[in-house]
Amino acid sequence: MLFFFCFQLNGPFSIMIKSLFVYGMVGALLLLPVQPDQISVCVEDDEDLRVDCMIKPAPNKINSYEFSWSSGTKEVLINTNVSGSKADAQFNDKSQVVELEPHGYRMTLSDFKDKLPPNTTYMCKIYGEMKQITVEKDSLVPCSAVSVFLQRSWFLIACLVFFLHHNDS
Repeated sequence: MLFFFCFQLNGPFSIMIKSLFVYGMVGALLLLPVQPDQISVCVEDDEDLRVDCMIKPAPNKINSYEFSWSSGTKEVLINTNVSGSKADAQFNDKSQVVELEPHGYRMTLSDFKDKLPPNTTYMCKIYGEMKQITVEKDSLVPCSAVSVFLQRSWFLIACLVFFLHHNDS
């Protein structure tokens, strides 16, 4: 009832209450934890392709990874540490994988940005759990902090734009 009453008032008190409400809502949205994507693909400054796979380890699972891509119906293994599996020969000495903190792996693929199919599905399998993302070649983003923020936090930016627009009118 008080909420409804405050928004029916006219004058400086009403404007102050409305502003406090909007600031409180935007602040609450900004404090919500952002769940990062478990797999992301971007292009580094040196034109290398980077795939980050942030799957949390499961208890009692072997520390293993597989990175692959597919275009159409054919899946091609890029890099793996699974015994008995072997990466495709075209990726020999072209890819490397490093472990990320607190969990996950990053695969970097050199000299392939210009050879990518137009529409590619990137897959990673870590600890037996698989994640995938489909990316068009023309929409690959750079691996800068700003572009990753924009890619993952679009709803926060939308709230900020709404807030700024609301205050200007």
